Amino acid sequence: MLPDADELAEVLLDLAVPHHDINELVRMGRRVTDDPELLRLLEASVEELVRGPGEARGAVDLFDLDWASGPLQRCFPVYVFVAALPHTRAYHRERGIPADVSRRTLADLGRCMTVHRRRYGITGVQDPRWLTRHFRGELYQLGRLQFERARHGERTGRALASAGLDVAPGTPCLNLHIPDFLGPLSPAACDRSLALAGEFFARYFPEEKYRAALCHSWLLDPQLKRYLAADSNIVRFQERFRVAREDTEPADTEPVRFVFGDPELAADALPRRTAVERAVGDHLRAGRHWYIGHGWIPL
Repeated sequence: MLPDADELAEVLLDLAVPHHDINELVRMGRRVTDDPELLRLLEASVEELVRGPGEARGAVDLFDLDWASGPLQRCFPVYVFVAALPHTRAYHRERGIPADVSRRTLADLGRCMTVHRRRYGITGVQDPRWLTRHFRGELYQLGRLQFERARHGERTGRALASAGLDVAPGTPCLNLHIPDFLGPLSPAACDRSLALAGEFFARYFPEEKYRAALCHSWLLDPQLKRYLAADSNIVRFQERFRVAREDTEPADTEPVRFVFGDPELAADALPRRTAVERAVGDHLRAGRHWYIGHGWIPL
């Protein structure tokens, strides 16, 4: 199920796992393969993860080693994803997905481990449930942005239908995501990603007709325009989207998590080094709230 030590190190490197984590993961891998109970849980997790590959059914819950502690509990999802990798690659080959798209998509494992270390200072995987989309063939990184094959929900489906699009709840849509550690969110980079997405899904998923790309993010909160220049990357990103619906439930931890790495940081302690940091912190220190924005772009 898992490759041997030498091959495991190479696979981890291919998945962009941080170099300083590889030796520890190789050592712990022997413990997983030598323990019948851990191996059983590994096989069950992989079986659930790869069931119905490519089906747009959203995130999958993996087994949590709630009886374990320390690095093994935090890193067990790494072994699940490594063991599932042959299935994922086989699905990509079957669809004809280019090797570079496959590689950059699955390298999100390393990104999530970097996010975990930024927050906690130790080895682990931030939100392994999020990564199940990548390894099931539902999400692809295309340039600066990621695009997830999904289905319109009730509210967005009705909103877009009322705007004149030929969609309905349950019909295919693309959810657009903005990964960390990938440079500025420049207009040129976004243009390129959207162009790549149009070509990619028309070629490799021709049976799915996508009428819109949706984005659900604090980056679409219009209050950011109070603080940022009109020609800033974030404001220009916002202006691409039409409003699908508005949230009334505050989501103050979202910008704190993405900008500063830890959603539990107190507003008074937030740095003011950049325009975005000043915007997020000053807004919260003034007693105001941030909200998730919901926008769409016609395709």
